[in-house]
Amino acid sequence: MADRPFITCHVLDTISGKPAAGIDVKLKLVSPAKATTAHWTAQTNGDGRVPAWTSSVNINEIVEKVKSELADGEQMVWSLTFDTEAYFGKRKTFWPEVELRFAAQKEEQHYHVPLLLGPWSYTTYRGS
Repeated sequence: MADRPFITCHVLDTISGKPAAGIDVKLKLVSPAKATTAHWTAQTNGDGRVPAWTSSVNINEIVEKVKSELADGEQMVWSLTFDTEAYFGKRKTFWPEVELRFAAQKEEQHYHVPLLLGPWSYTTYRGS
């Protein structure tokens, strides 16, 4: 999949046991900070997945630019923010939003970040 974004994610609702559709997600490059001020947005689809990001800046173009400027051993830090309060409803979740920060290595071609989400807890891991 040549056009697959560098970062994808998937949200599963641990209460219903189903994909969490309709969650607004924001993606931001945290470090190196000077690389871009752009951010990307998406909403999970019916399968709870974010297969593409919306922005005026193509994520894969930014990733390639940043990778070319990174020194050996240097990494990118990304932030995924999920609007969980809108999904569960006000006062129905302990987590109004969930922010996941992770380090991405220069050599990698793709990161998939699953989020297992409930109103009182969440867990995540590096997917494939």
